[in-house]
Amino acid sequence: RSASPGSPPALDGSFLLSPLGGLMGAQAVLGLLVWSLIAATTYHLHAAYGWVMFVSLFFWILTLLFFVTYLLQLHQKFYMIPWPLVLMIYNAVATVLYITAFVTCAAAVQPTSWRQWDYNRRAAASFFACVTMITYGVSTFFSFRAWKGLGSNAATSQVTDHA
Repeated sequence: RSASPGSPPALDGSFLLSPLGGLMGAQAVLGLLVWSLIAATTYHLHAAYGWVMFVSLFFWILTLLFFVTYLLQLHQKFYMIPWPLVLMIYNAVATVLYITAFVTCAAAVQPTSWRQWDYNRRAAASFFACVTMITYGVSTFFSFRAWKGLGSNAATSQVTDHA
């Protein structure tokens, strides 16, 4: 069921079962793990973890906003925005910045840390940053396909556009 511009927001249960919905849900959970693991350490003593914290928290919040937007079908109310293109750019930028956050986090983990729990949490945050980066990369691929029309060729897209 699609929402028209004048109707109230409706919950789209099928979105949760779609690849985009599943990936956004995974990104929200994994991003939460990354920033909460970093926040549970003495990250303020190391500048590198400030970058990881910024990237993970920033994209966690934006992912939640996109998730709610699609779940409530609000993207159909703002039909003038090219949502497939916006999501593709968002996911591509998130992938690139998560690459930098993952590398930064992994490089800053010191196995000789005087606080063993900080080491464990930072190492786990590095792992989850890598997995989150991969999910954003896969989302970029699916967003690119959606932006290009899910594999339709130019002839069929022109016929349906002008019909």
